[in-house]
Amino acid sequence: MAAHNEAGRRAEQDACDYLERQGLRLVERNYRCASGEIDLIMRDRDTLVFVEVRYRRSRRFGGGAESVDRRKQGKLSATAAHYLQTHPGAARRPCRFDVIALTGADNGHPHVDWISNAFQT
Repeated sequence: MAAHNEAGRRAEQDACDYLERQGLRLVERNYRCASGEIDLIMRDRDTLVFVEVRYRRSRRFGGGAESVDRRKQGKLSATAAHYLQTHPGAARRPCRFDVIALTGADNGHPHVDWISNAFQT
């Protein structure tokens, strides 16, 4: 596996672990359809949470959260809509989009920025 793929997989696992410590429960990883991919789908009580994970080694060129631009938000929205259409039980729950931005890995622990309800569709 390429180093950047391994870093991305590790970042997704770190994000999942972090959110689970905050009380969220994992529903599905790496949901894919023609519109795109959602890194993590989790539940926060009754709310279904679509999570985009972004990792940067440093903030030198900007943080990961800033890279979730309108184009990316559109892809996430379309992918979430597909998920809800194919999972009718989930469609009855309130939903939100969160971004987890991880930076660096000082002492093996990246800095985590959790942006809950990061954007509206």
